[in-house]
Amino acid sequence: MKMYNPNQLEKKWQDFWDANETYKTELDPSKKKFYPLVEFPYPSGEGLHVGHPRPYTMLDIVARKRRYEGENVLFNMGWDAFGLPTENYAIKNKIHPATVTEKNIANFKKQLKSLGFSFDWSREINTTDPKYYKWTQWIFLQLFKKGLAYKAEMPINWCPSCKVGLANEEVVQGSCERCGTPVVHKVRSQWMLKITEYAERLLNDLDDLDYIEPVKIQQRNWIGKSVGAQIEFQLPRINEKLTVFTTRPDTLFGATYMVVAPEHPIVKNYKDQIKNYDDVEAYLEEVEKKSDFERTELVKDKTGVPLEGIYAINPATEEEIPVWISDYVLMTYGTGAIMSVPGHDQRDWEFAKEFNLPIVPVIEGGNIDEGAYTDTEEGVVINSGFINGMSVADAKAKMIQWLEEKGIGFEKVNYKLRDWVFSRQRYWGEPIPIVHCDDCGAVPLDEKDLPLELPKVENYETTDDGQSPLANLSEWTDTTCPKCGKPAKRETDTMPQWAGSSWYFLRYIDPHNDEALASKEALDYFMPVDWYNGGMEHTTLHLLYSRFWHKFLYDIGVVPTKEPYQKRTSHGMILGENGAKMSKSRGNVINPDDIVRDYGGDTLRTYEMFIGDFEKSVPWSDSSVRGCRRFLERVWNLSEKVVEGDEYSKDLETLIHQTIKKVSYDYENLKANTGIAQLMTLQNEMSHRDQITKEDFRTYLMLLNPVAPHITEELWEMNELGGYLHEQTWPTYDEAKTIEDTIEVPVQFNGKVRFKVVIPRGLDQEEVKKLVHEDENFAHNVENKNIVKEIYVPEKIYNIVVK
Repeated sequence: MKMYNPNQLEKKWQDFWDANETYKTELDPSKKKFYPLVEFPYPSGEGLHVGHPRPYTMLDIVARKRRYEGENVLFNMGWDAFGLPTENYAIKNKIHPATVTEKNIANFKKQLKSLGFSFDWSREINTTDPKYYKWTQWIFLQLFKKGLAYKAEMPINWCPSCKVGLANEEVVQGSCERCGTPVVHKVRSQWMLKITEYAERLLNDLDDLDYIEPVKIQQRNWIGKSVGAQIEFQLPRINEKLTVFTTRPDTLFGATYMVVAPEHPIVKNYKDQIKNYDDVEAYLEEVEKKSDFERTELVKDKTGVPLEGIYAINPATEEEIPVWISDYVLMTYGTGAIMSVPGHDQRDWEFAKEFNLPIVPVIEGGNIDEGAYTDTEEGVVINSGFINGMSVADAKAKMIQWLEEKGIGFEKVNYKLRDWVFSRQRYWGEPIPIVHCDDCGAVPLDEKDLPLELPKVENYETTDDGQSPLANLSEWTDTTCPKCGKPAKRETDTMPQWAGSSWYFLRYIDPHNDEALASKEALDYFMPVDWYNGGMEHTTLHLLYSRFWHKFLYDIGVVPTKEPYQKRTSHGMILGENGAKMSKSRGNVINPDDIVRDYGGDTLRTYEMFIGDFEKSVPWSDSSVRGCRRFLERVWNLSEKVVEGDEYSKDLETLIHQTIKKVSYDYENLKANTGIAQLMTLQNEMSHRDQITKEDFRTYLMLLNPVAPHITEELWEMNELGGYLHEQTWPTYDEAKTIEDTIEVPVQFNGKVRFKVVIPRGLDQEEVKKLVHEDENFAHNVENKNIVKEIYVPEKIYNIVVK
C-alpha cells in the first residue's frame, strides 16, 4: 500500500475539482437552494492567517453536507480590496495600489485553494473591479435620488497620519484603527447616508431573524433607541432657544444648569454676547485635540467654561440657569445640548461639584452630598411642584402632557445611531458619481455612464490640506454638468471600504450580469442568505450597514427580501500558544502555508475544527496539529482492512448508526469538534478489527469528507468504492439501530457498586437476578451474609441489601 502523501494527493484533487468545475452552482429552481456565506477577506500583504480557515472550514463542512443531501449550494469567495491598508502600503513602497491588490489576491487565492474549500470560483468577485463597483456606484445614485445621500458640514474624526476622515466606528480608544495615530477633529464637508431613517426597522426586524443573541444585543445597543421628551429652553438675553432631548422629563425641576457641545452654533453665533469669549476660544482649541472617545470617557477630569452673558430659563421652575460648554457633550449625539440634573446623574454631579453649581434632588432616596442618586427607574418625585409625590412613571407622563400643553416640548424617540459618514479623502476607493455644478448644485452622473472609473495616476498621496489626491487631477475633475452642460467639477472624495462589502452577497448570485446587479430570477431563487458566519467584530457595523442597504434595495423593488441574512453565527479567534492574541509584535503568528507544507491541508482543516468550541477563542497547539495528522494516517491505514461487502459489519452496525446521527447533528450545529471525536472513536474500533466491509468504509469516508475532503476522495478512488465520493449521497441512520442491544448494569451491595454485568436489553427482574447471581463476583460479596432484599431499577442499577 502506498504511503500517505498529502502534498501530492491534495494538489491532485484540487486540480481535478477545478478542471471539472465540481462545485459550480447553476440556477436550478427544481432543487432546494442553500446559500451559506462567509465574510470575504481583505487581501492584505501578510496573506491568509490561521484565523481565516476556521470559519471557512466550518461553513464548507455544512455546504458539502448539504450538497450530499441534494441541495443546490451557493458557496462563494471574493475580495474586499479597496481601503487604507493597501493604499498606505502602496505609498510607502512606491507601488500602485492596483498592483499591490492584484498580487495580494493571487496569494490569498493560492492559499485558499491549498485548503480545498468548495467555493464556486467562477463567481469570484473583487470590489476594486470596475464591473463590480459600477453597481456600488449605482446603489449610491439610487440613495442620492431618494434623498438618503447628502453632503453636510460636520466635525469629523481626522487621522493626521493617514490624512483621512474616519467614521466613529473606525476610531478605537481615540486612535485610528488602521495606524494607531491619535485622532483629532476637523470640520469638513462630508457625504452622509441617512441610515437613521431605517433605525426603527433595523431594530424591530431583528425579532424575526435567527441571529445568536450576542449579535442581536450588539445591534440593539448600537442603534440605541430611547424614549423621552424634546424640551425647549429659552435663552432670553439673546432671544434664542436651546433644544434638548432627555429620557427623564420627570427630573426637569432638578435641572440646575445646561451644557452645550463646544461645536454648538450658539457658541460662534453669539460670541459678541459672551463676556469671556477669550476663555471659551482657548477651551475650543484644547477640545479640538481630543477624540470622541477621550471626550466621553467617564473617568476623567471634568473640564468646561461658562458662557458668561448667556443664561437659560428652566421652564418648570422659571429660574435662570447658567449655560456651559464642556467636551463631554458631543454635537453629533442628540441636539448637542443637555439639561444637567446633578442630583441624579453622576457625571453631572461631578461637574457640579467641580464648578460649585447647585444640586437639587428630585427623586426620593440617596445622599447627594456623597454622590448622585441614580437608582431612579422607580421612586417618588420630590421638590417638583405639580408632579410632587407622583411615581416616576406617572411623573413622566404628566410632565410630557404639561410640555405639550405649553407648546415647549413633546414626546420623542431618539437613537444613538448617527448618519453614516460615507466619504473618504483618499484615492483607493470607489469614485462617488456626483458632479458639482455652480448652477445646478450636486448632480448625479447618468447611469449609462457608470462605472466612473478611478483614473490611472502616478501620485496617489493625500494632499496636506486633507483633500483627496483626485482633487489635483484637473483632467479628471474638470467635466460638464450632466443636467445643464456647463463646466463643472467631479466629486473628488471616494467611498469608504464599507461600501463594497455592504452588498457583495447579492453579486455572488449573478456576478457577470452587465444589465443589473443581479437578475430578478436569480435574486428570487437564491435570497436570502440562509446562514452567514463571521467574526464578532463585524456584528455591529458591517451587519448594520449591509442590512440598511438591503432594506433600501427592497424598498425600491430591487431585492425580494426585506432582510439579507436569515441566520448569523460567529466564531472565536485562534490565539497564540500562550493564549495571547496573535500578532507580529508578539512573535506568535502561525503561517498556514507552513502547516499545509508540513502536514497537509486536511490536517489543518481537521485541527481547526477539532481545536475546541467553534464559538469560543482557543489557543493554538503544535502537538495537537501533529495528533490530527496521526489520526488521518490511521484513517489511511484502514484501507488495508477493507474487504468486499455491501452491508455494515454486524459488530460495527450500532456504532456506525450512532456516528451518522451524531456527526450529522454536530456539523449542522457548529460542533465539528465533537463530531470529529466520534469519528475518532469509530476509527479506533475499526482499527481493532481484522477487516471492515466496503460499506463500513464508504460511510466512514462520507462522514469524514466535509472535514478532510482530499484524503477521503483519494481513499474512495483507491478502494474502488464506486464513482467519485463527491457524487455520493449523505448516509442516513436508523434510530432503532442506534440503540445498543446490550447494556452494562452496575450491581450495588448496601449502596456501593461492587461489579457490573452486561445484559441484553428487555430482561425482567428474575432474568437479571439469574445473571447477577451467576457472575463470578457475586459469591464473595455475599459470603457470610444474609440477603435481605434485591431491587432492580430496569436498565439502570441492581441493588442488593445484605446483613
